[in-house]
Amino acid sequence: MSVRPPSLLALPSYVGDQVAKYGRRHLKEVLAADDLLLPQYGMLVALADFGPISQQRLAESLDMDKSHLVGKIDKLADRGLLAREPDPVDRRRHRIVLTPKGEALVDRVRPIAEESQRQALAVLSEEERAVLESLLLRVLEAHDGERVGE
Repeated sequence: MSVRPPSLLALPSYVGDQVAKYGRRHLKEVLAADDLLLPQYGMLVALADFGPISQQRLAESLDMDKSHLVGKIDKLADRGLLAREPDPVDRRRHRIVLTPKGEALVDRVRPIAEESQRQALAVLSEEERAVLESLLLRVLEAHDGERVGE
């Protein structure tokens, strides 16, 4: 029996948040070995997935406030993991790009991060995990228009 209040356990958002805490804790431990925070890893992975993008698009893809992104970009740029470059379409703007050093870090850390998430959900079979991920993605996509940022 759970020590948590039954009324809260009846709320899917509460249960989801509690489960997410375990997943984040595992992932934070993995990322700490490379002196990375979860939002920084998210930025690097987004750039690996999307390629060079504007700061605005990066913020939107991570549901973060654009103004909160500047300092994070600066820190990762100082470490040589990403860079700003002129946008070839609009030279007044800049795109954020993953550097080779950033790509190498993502390539090395991503499988470890993915394994940490499998461990966090180890109580589920692969089939159950796939169903859970599919359902969570469906709910997330249904609410994508309501994004409010960090």
